[in-house]
Amino acid sequence: MSTPTTRESKAQGLIDRCLNAAEDFLYVVLALLLVLGAAVLLAQATYELATQLDEGAAEAVKSALESLLLVFILVELLAAIRATIRERKLVAEPFLLVGIIASIKEIVVIAIDAKSDFGAKDDSFTDAMIAIGVLAGVLLVLSIATLLVRRKEREPAE
Repeated sequence: MSTPTTRESKAQGLIDRCLNAAEDFLYVVLALLLVLGAAVLLAQATYELATQLDEGAAEAVKSALESLLLVFILVELLAAIRATIRERKLVAEPFLLVGIIASIKEIVVIAIDAKSDFGAKDDSFTDAMIAIGVLAGVLLVLSIATLLVRRKEREPAE
């Protein structure tokens, strides 16, 4: 195998710099969209909480909570993008945290909705409990994966 010439090295360096710039640009655009989405969801949560209080506090809080948990997910995705830019590699932990938050969000929403299905003649309550059980299993697996990733990061480099 021959070694690359200076001209080839310069071309590879230029291509690498261009791709890095394009990658950074796309990450910045994604980050801005996540910030914008989080701001819109925060405004929506505030609006829903203020306007739905007439229909009952529980329903207003449930609607606002769902929006706020989505904001948490967007913020964690933003943290994942920041970590990816800073480390120049894909970092698993923020994505695992997004999965944990999403699982918790779904458990809370299903549990609140299941309250109205309790004692129903159809299988909706049973289906909700099965969904909560499956989500709890997913939550356990994601938590163990997060623990293992953190433990791996603390190990000395090989």
